[in-house]
Amino acid sequence: MSEQPGEENPLTVTEALNTRRAVKSFDPDYRIPEAEVQAMLEAAIQSPTAFNIQNWRIVRVTDADLRARIREVAWDQAQVTDASELFILCADNSAWARDPERYWVDAPQQVQEIIVPNIRKYYQGRPMVAQDEGQRSCGMLGMSLMLLARERGYDSCPMDGFDYSAVAELIGLPADHAIAFMVAVGKRAGEPFSKPGQLPLTDVVRENGF
Repeated sequence: MSEQPGEENPLTVTEALNTRRAVKSFDPDYRIPEAEVQAMLEAAIQSPTAFNIQNWRIVRVTDADLRARIREVAWDQAQVTDASELFILCADNSAWARDPERYWVDAPQQVQEIIVPNIRKYYQGRPMVAQDEGQRSCGMLGMSLMLLARERGYDSCPMDGFDYSAVAELIGLPADHAIAFMVAVGKRAGEPFSKPGQLPLTDVVRENGF
C-alpha cells in the first residue's frame, strides 16, 4: 500500500477513502510532477454529471501572487499557498445551453435526437435547477480529485472557508458561474491528528424511509 507520493502500488478505493483526511499542513517545497497532475485531472473529469453536460469548471491556481491574494481572503489558511496544487471548483450554470450537442456527439444518432432536445427542455427557464445541478456536479468532482490524490500517496483539503465574492473577483468568475469550493492537494507535512469521531451506520442509514 502506497504511503509516499508517487510510489507504485496505488491504494484501492477503499484504502483511499479510509485514509483520506482534510490535511491542513503541506510541504511548501514539494511539487507534484506535472504528468501526475494532468493524469489526476483527466481521471477526475470522468465524474458523473446530469445529462453528461460536464458543468464543472476547474480553476487551477498556479500563480504565486494570486495564491497569496486568495490566502488573504481565506482566513490566512496556509494550505492555500503551501499545497502543491490549488483547484477552485466552479459550476457553469449555463453549460446546458453551450452547444449541448457536443455532450452526446459519440452517441448513436437516435439517442442524440432524444437526449439533446430534452437537455434544453429540462433546464430552460429553471435557473435554480441548473444551479443545484452545478453544485452537485462539483461535489462529485471534488471527491474524485481527493481520492485520486490519495490513491497516489498525496493528501488534500476541501475548503469553503473563504470569501466567495472576493475569490470570484480575483479569478474573474463569469456572471453565470458559481464557486462550489476549493481543493488543495499536495504532500502532507507531518501526520494529522486521529479522526475526531465517526457516527455508526445505525445513526446514518435508514431502510425504506425515516
